[in-house]
This record gives sequence, structure tokens and C-alpha cells, in this order.
Amino acid sequence: MNYRVEHDSMGEVRVPADKYWGAQTQRSLENFAIGVEKMPEEIVHAFGVLKLACARANAGLKPEKMTADKLRAIEAAAAEVMDGALSAHFPLAVWQTGSGTQSNMNANEVIANRGNELAGAKLLHPNDDVNMSQSSNDTFPTAMHIAAILSTEQKLMPAVEDLISTLARLEAENDGIVKSGRTHLQDATPIAFSQEISGWRASLTTDLEMIAASLEPLRALALGGTAVGTGLNAPAGFDAAVAKEISHLTGTPFRAAENKFHALTSKGELVFAHGALKALAADLMKIANDVRWLASGPRCGLGEIIIPENEPGSSIMPGKVNPTQCEAVTMVAVQVIANDVAVGMSASQGNFELNVFMPVCIYNYLQSVRLLADVCRSFEKNCVRGIKANREKMHDNLHNSLMLATALNPYIGYENAAKVVHKAHEEGLSLKEACVALGYLSDKEFDEYFHPERMI
Repeated sequence: MNYRVEHDSMGEVRVPADKYWGAQTQRSLENFAIGVEKMPEEIVHAFGVLKLACARANAGLKPEKMTADKLRAIEAAAAEVMDGALSAHFPLAVWQTGSGTQSNMNANEVIANRGNELAGAKLLHPNDDVNMSQSSNDTFPTAMHIAAILSTEQKLMPAVEDLISTLARLEAENDGIVKSGRTHLQDATPIAFSQEISGWRASLTTDLEMIAASLEPLRALALGGTAVGTGLNAPAGFDAAVAKEISHLTGTPFRAAENKFHALTSKGELVFAHGALKALAADLMKIANDVRWLASGPRCGLGEIIIPENEPGSSIMPGKVNPTQCEAVTMVAVQVIANDVAVGMSASQGNFELNVFMPVCIYNYLQSVRLLADVCRSFEKNCVRGIKANREKMHDNLHNSLMLATALNPYIGYENAAKVVHKAHEEGLSLKEACVALGYLSDKEFDEYFHPERMI
């Protein structure tokens, strides 16, 4: 491998000749060979956005420093970072400095070196030009908020909306089908299958509303606080100008954080937002479990719905098919719930003017978004859209349920109805047979009062 020599304030470092990063990135690469988890691509994209926005803000506020030539070079290189064209030049591990300093410098060095290459001249210095008016301490939390909002809005929310739409279609298609309800995993009074589906749909709709609401605090950006929140070396108006430009570049609104001391050290907004992701995970867990319970069988389980058969389910049992999409959903839910602990713990570790658990905090948030988005799309495509009601099984289970005796309460009273249930259960009788045998109703009266389909 060919190398070139780069330098920073600590001296010279050999860097692969075909890479745009510089000395500080190389030091981090060598000093933090930990795990396989790399800084997420969403953060790299966010750095491209914010470096471009900062350059434009500096050009308006400090034109003697951010000249037109420098601005053009940064704009061109930052655009390539935003587009993912330079992803191979962002190699750093999540497990690095807790402030994300080395990832900020990674962006500064790549944009400076690529910008100089495009300009055909050594115009840009990573610290003096690309990092002008900034600090790692305000750029990394800003990148976190940009990445969190863009990934949630662009990946997760559309996936949840598609799943909701499919459930709404199933709800309409299954209107009129009545089945046994269940509480405590025991038989309960009847419910329409469409009503059961509507519960799933409404849960996800509520989750989507909570996710949207949780994004609003993330629109406040730390940029302009620089090292400790005082804004040292940032010109007046820089924070508002950058937020406006980031809003323009991303197509979604951002604003300057009112209190930069809070913005640098607190990660409460991400805890709040991830809580909404956890709520979605919890509801997806419930829905997936309902689906696999209802589909259990095919002969010895509930068997009230039929789900798509996507792949063989056993290496030893011929013909076995498993609810694998439901299992994937529940595993993702477990991971997201675990990630919530990591996000919360990370946010609790701010000391004085800075939080130094930021890379692990945003890594877990973005992983949750990615997993939830992917699993919603997979579940919708490979399972939910193919759900079919097993009408015969639903009918049999409904009319075999002893909890239909609840319909008799207004006519014979709760205690007498309970006696009917116990007699029917203990003697293997139907509810009608038990009720008539106990003398509570005649055949004709029972038929007049007992209509399971009307109990919904």
C-alpha cells in the first residue's frame, strides 16, 4: 500500500495515499481498533449537510475568511459527502472519543483534501476553514439531531404508514366476521375480526403521532455553542444562519437551540424521541404475537387466521411452516427496548459542559430507526398483506366459547349465568343444554336471547 505523510498538532502521520482523511482520523483508526461498529452513514451524511451549511453561513458573516473560492471547494466536497460518494473515507469506530471529536475531524479532513483536489490548489485547512466557527462539541450533537430527524422522517415513518394502510385494508375486507375475544389468554366475549384489526391499526397510528411529536425538540441545534456553550469564535448570528441553511438543505425545519449550555451537555431530547420508538416496538411486539397466536396450528393451535408460507420451517419435520416474520418483529422489538436502556444511560452521563457518550447514544438511536423501518416493511410485505381469516375455525371457536353466557346476564343474572357455565364445562354440555337443564330458560327463550353475532 502506498502512503502519504499528513500532519497535525502532534506531528506527522502516514495515511493511505488513496484516502482523503488526514492525520487525526488516522490516529483514531489506529488507537480505537474496537469492535466492528462504524460511525453510521446517517451521521456521515449529516456532517456533509452541516459543513456545507456552516461554510455558507461563514461566507455571509465572515467573507474575508470564507472566500468565494473556499466556499465553492467546500460546497463541492460536502455535496459528495451528503450523496454518499465519499463513504469509504469515513472509517472510524463508534467506540472512540465520547464527544465524537475524531468523526468531526474526519469530516473536516475529507472535505478539505477533496475540496483542494477539486480546486486544484491547497485552499482549505481542515480546522481553519472547514471547521470555521465550530467545535466538535457543537457539531457532533448537531449531526446527531439532523441524522435522527432525517432517518425517522424518511425511513421509519413511511414504513409505519404503509403497514397502517395494509391493516386498514384488512379491516375493511374482514368486516362482518365475528370471532371469540380473548383476555388473559382465556376465552372472552365476542369481537369482530375487523375490530381486532382496528386495535392494531390504532396502536400504530398513535405510535406514529407520538414519534412525530417527539421529533420537535430535536429540531433545536447546538451549532453556535462551540466548545462549552459560550459561542467562542463563532460570529453573532451564526447559529440562526446555519439552522436556516440546514432547513433549506434537508427540506425539514431546524432552529438554533436557545440555550447552548443545555444543547451541548443534555441528550434528553434523544431519550424522549427514543421513548417513542420503544412504544412502537412494544406495540409491534404485541401485534406480532397476536398474529402468530391466531395463526398457531395448523391443526393443534388456534388456527383462526392463515398467514403466508414463506419458507420451510424445520430441517427435520417435513411440511412444517413457522411464523418467521412475526419472530423477526419480536426480535427487533427486544433489540429496540434494549437500545432504549443504552440511550438513557448515555444521556445520564453528561458532566459539566459536555456529554461524552454521544457516539453510542446516536448509534443505538439510529439502529433502532433502521431496524424498525426494515422490519415494518418486511412484516407488511411478507406477512400482513397476506393474512386470511379462517372463517370456519372462527365460527367453531366462537360457538364453543362458554363466555357467550355473558349475553344471559340481563335475563337470568350473573350468578345463575355462572352456574350455567360451570355445569356446561363440567358435564360437557352446550350453554343451551345447561341453561335449560337448570330451569333458567326454556328452549324458545334461550334462542330468543342468545345471539353471539349481536354481542359485538
